[in-house]
Amino acid sequence: MRKLVYYVAVSLDGYIAGPQGEYDFYPLDQDMAAWICRRYPESVAAMFRSQAGLDGVPNVHWDTVLMGRATYEAGGQANPYGHLKQYVWTNSRTIDEPGIEQVTGDPAEFVRGLKKQAGKDIWLCGGARLAGALMDEIDQLIVKSYPVIAGAGIPMFAAGFRPTQFKVTQREEFGNGATVTWLDRA
Repeated sequence: MRKLVYYVAVSLDGYIAGPQGEYDFYPLDQDMAAWICRRYPESVAAMFRSQAGLDGVPNVHWDTVLMGRATYEAGGQANPYGHLKQYVWTNSRTIDEPGIEQVTGDPAEFVRGLKKQAGKDIWLCGGARLAGALMDEIDQLIVKSYPVIAGAGIPMFAAGFRPTQFKVTQREEFGNGATVTWLDRA
């Protein structure tokens, strides 16, 4: 069965973006960027794939990406992950873009259906409300934690108080002080 993987960048104080959706405050260095391209090439947006040397590189872990509307719009492009099946949740506006399937309704029910289909794992790209709605369906967290305090912004999860146990399975550290931690549902 496919897994739902929340692969996300986060500040030390738990924010995935600033109050206006900013995410350019994360310090990325060349070593970490190269690592992302090698390890998770499908996470590189279409507009950067060519300059990263990823044209024609197959998807390694995921063939599907889930995004909330704000996450989709923050990317600033109509088809950000054209190399993946893209689903965007929104009740507030219609998205009429090639390669994007707009989804309304219960995200958890939808994801349970996706998990039963054949294919690679499913990447939850963001945002906080969608992650909160899918908390019980997340099988693995891959958290890129950057050594920066945002102070305010969009949290990793927008959900009520629901302690959920995960266990650390691996951790890597980079020259920019960032760490990547893999956690599986306990």
